Amino acid sequence: MKQEIFRPKFFSLLKQGMSPEQLGRDVLSGAVVAVIALPLSIAFAIASGVGPEKGLITAVIAGLIVAILGGSRVQIAGPTGAFIVIVYGILQNYGPGGLAASTFLAGILMILFGLFRMGNLLRFFPQPLIIGFTSGIALVIFSTQIRDALGLDIPSVPAEFHEKWWAYFQQIHSLNPWALLLTALTILIMILSRSRNTRIPGALWAILLLSSAVQLFNLPVTTIESFFGRISGAIQIQMPPFRFSDLPLYIAPALTIALLGSIESLLSAVVSDGMISGNHRSNTELIAQGLANLFMPFFGGIPATGAIARTAANVKNGGRSPVAGITHSLTLLAIMLFFGHWAKLIPMSVLAGILIVVSYNMSEWRSFISVFRSGRFDMIVLLSTFLLTVFVDLSLAIQVGVVLSALLFMKRMADLGAAESLQTVDSDLLDDYSSLPEGVHVYEISGPLFFGSAKRYTEVLKETGFKGRVLIIRMRHVPFIDSTGIDNLRAVIRILRNAGVCVALSGVNPEVLSDLRRSGILDLLPPERIFSHFEAALVFARHRITELS
Repeated sequence: MKQEIFRPKFFSLLKQGMSPEQLGRDVLSGAVVAVIALPLSIAFAIASGVGPEKGLITAVIAGLIVAILGGSRVQIAGPTGAFIVIVYGILQNYGPGGLAASTFLAGILMILFGLFRMGNLLRFFPQPLIIGFTSGIALVIFSTQIRDALGLDIPSVPAEFHEKWWAYFQQIHSLNPWALLLTALTILIMILSRSRNTRIPGALWAILLLSSAVQLFNLPVTTIESFFGRISGAIQIQMPPFRFSDLPLYIAPALTIALLGSIESLLSAVVSDGMISGNHRSNTELIAQGLANLFMPFFGGIPATGAIARTAANVKNGGRSPVAGITHSLTLLAIMLFFGHWAKLIPMSVLAGILIVVSYNMSEWRSFISVFRSGRFDMIVLLSTFLLTVFVDLSLAIQVGVVLSALLFMKRMADLGAAESLQTVDSDLLDDYSSLPEGVHVYEISGPLFFGSAKRYTEVLKETGFKGRVLIIRMRHVPFIDSTGIDNLRAVIRILRNAGVCVALSGVNPEVLSDLRRSGILDLLPPERIFSHFEAALVFARHRITELS
């Protein structure tokens, strides 16, 4: 295995050394994140159709492997909401053996993704596609929780989206008022907890308070014990229930797990990079995630990936090294061994309330609306992916979304070429910027700022911007920008602004400027910093440097 492909951050940081103060912050952050992960791991496992202990096992084992071998400083791995739909579907179609085989094979695929340096290729998944299937998954998760949220008398919830809602409608007369009350209180507690920004997550408060109330007042609601009986508090190595000769049968579901796991883990790493101004190693991260899923069936776990919300919580609580991820896993293991048996008392309606809040947070409805404002091409990809995820299949949604994005991009470029052929095309070379005032840097984007180029451009933009106090982004050769480009540009402007760097744009054509206005990016970049000509932007930069001197 080549050094440049697999370089875990943990061992790099060990060579550099860590201060005792930072080590203490990492340990504290890991413990806090473990408390956050506890109710979520249980809820995700149950919603996926497996026992609650399997969610905890996954968080412990995957979290430990990814923290030690991963390519991100702060990544927290474990079961996530995005996998609920996939795991439930695989269990319905292939059974526990099929799920174990698919997870094992997905681990191999993710390792191969990393070894063949495919980490950077995943940037070619456009933003509308990601928002489409994430929002679709959120809606599906919400739909799976209605039975427990209302306490309906439905022994088995149908797999199809429309059949679920028809079953709920038919059994609405069996609604349990106590279950509905517990669900509403859970949602309320989580909202109030977030507004007060307490270290103990609202999900854990809801579980502790409402589970105690159910036992104290003997409320007639379904609990985990009613569904699963006794919960095991031990982790055991076991042979997964599948034959290695049957692995080729599970290539399709394994590919779905591998693709979604890769996308979500790298998205989580990118988000955390922006929060700590770091750079993750994408191929190393994929290999670590693959190893986690490769070993998961031997411990009885379910598919795992990087968890965006838990990783963000890790950063916000001071975590800056893999020590936080290791602490998170060990703390969860201790909780599972010594207090896991109490989890059987958790009401199903409380877990339903937690997952309803999770699905709302996953829905990205603001981004969904924003893509609608970006243009018809992004809207087509968004709606196609969203509807296919909800009504057909997630793997098909991703495949169709990628192909559709490529076709629409080619159409857009063809239209652009036809329009340019009627005009005089500006073919001048890039200007010489060697005589710029000290502290002023210029970066010129040549070509469309779309999902295939956005990541590369923004990485260089950050690197260039941090070198000075004023950054002029020349966009005279940018014919159009899609929602992925807008999202990446917004992130760079926010990071540079927080670092005290003044950003200005020049040469923005009317179509691109209109897209920027609709996206709300001008909230970060005032109109007076957008110039039609480079000379005007340079005058502004000189004045700005004088003011800052």
